[in-house]
Amino acid sequence: MKGPAVMTELLDRRQDFLEGMRLGIGPGAAAFVLALSFGAEAVARDWGFGLPVLFSMFAWSGSAQFALLTSLAGGTAVVAVTSAVLINARYLMMSLALNESLRGGRLSRALQAQALCDASFVVAHGTKGGYDIVRLVGASVPQWVLWAAGTAVGALTAPSPDLMHKLGLDVTFPAFFLILALDELRRSKRALAAGLLGASIAAALLFVTTPSYALLGAIAAALLGVLPEKEGAQA
Repeated sequence: MKGPAVMTELLDRRQDFLEGMRLGIGPGAAAFVLALSFGAEAVARDWGFGLPVLFSMFAWSGSAQFALLTSLAGGTAVVAVTSAVLINARYLMMSLALNESLRGGRLSRALQAQALCDASFVVAHGTKGGYDIVRLVGASVPQWVLWAAGTAVGALTAPSPDLMHKLGLDVTFPAFFLILALDELRRSKRALAAGLLGASIAAALLFVTTPSYALLGAIAAALLGVLPEKEGAQA
């Protein structure tokens, strides 16, 4: 009986992985468009071709990469790295939520966590709480490939910002994240409360600071996730 049970589990995992890949293609396509801008901008700032592509392959974070790119142009390396780290601080909250769903030893858990990104985090969230790590990894595969490929194409072709704006490609990435967020808000009252609180915090902070720091401050709304939940309530 052990053999069939193992086969069934493997088939289920394969199905989850393929489903994750399917769901990751949309955000991956949006990431490709954003990566075009990053690659073109990096070349315009004399990064060459290889450096931005390698950066995208190993960092794989649009927000941090753009923050570093723009900060280096007007400040020191310390300022640039600090801004990138602060913008990615949201992953601390996401990692805490993901922690209970990771399996295996420390090395295995660390490798699984490398697949964590915004869209995959949403895709992997289950209706009963918890996260499907196999689906998370599956969703991250096309996004990583398309992000690196988009950077390479952008670095080679260097499309102008005006062309991206005229084609409406500059709003593709935010639009996909809005769709993902709306789907998550429909499934959970707690997510809806966190979304409204985060939007309110960001709106208030925009009066006194830059959009990057306003976004960072909005992450505080995610602390709602650590509050005890009433039994029987949806996560």
